[in-house]
Amino acid sequence: MPAIAPRKAYRVGRSKTGLGLFATMPIKKGTRIIRYFGPILDCRIPEQDEIENKYLFELNGRWTIDGSVRKNLARYINHSCRPNAESDVRPRERKVFIRAIKNIEPGEEINYDYGTDYFKAYLKPIGCKCPSCENKRKKQRAEARAERAKVKARAERKAQKAGAKTAAAKKKKLNGKHFAGKVGRAKA
Repeated sequence: MPAIAPRKAYRVGRSKTGLGLFATMPIKKGTRIIRYFGPILDCRIPEQDEIENKYLFELNGRWTIDGSVRKNLARYINHSCRPNAESDVRPRERKVFIRAIKNIEPGEEINYDYGTDYFKAYLKPIGCKCPSCENKRKKQRAEARAERAKVKARAERKAQKAGAKTAAAKKKKLNGKHFAGKVGRAKA
């Protein structure tokens, strides 16, 4: 049985994406950090199936946990595409635990991957704000800026070459006319 983190091992705090859950002491890989809990909803009951909030955690096709209760601190754990924790779903027991998949240092935000359905429904339309996606977007913006700078520099060099050729052609044309004029005078 994996180790269970004490209640003092985490705290709710301000995150880049709102509120988040942060480690207050080292949490070893494999440790059960916190339980995700709330009323159990039966999706076969129409009134319960129609409940809509962002804190629903689907156990299986029938059972869902409504994690919107204030005492459920696990609801503050944010999504990450490169998480340091994962959900340990136990449908028969109707329980979900969040377990560390990496060593987590004090002050580090605890996060896990919410899954494809949640990502498509809530995160993709606004853009994922997890650190790995933010860094990826920053890198893409920097690459795009560098590419635009290259294209601009190439266009400027091309314009300078074209300008130099035009100037050389004008100079050659002027020199030819000027020279012909002198020759004409010399013969006369």
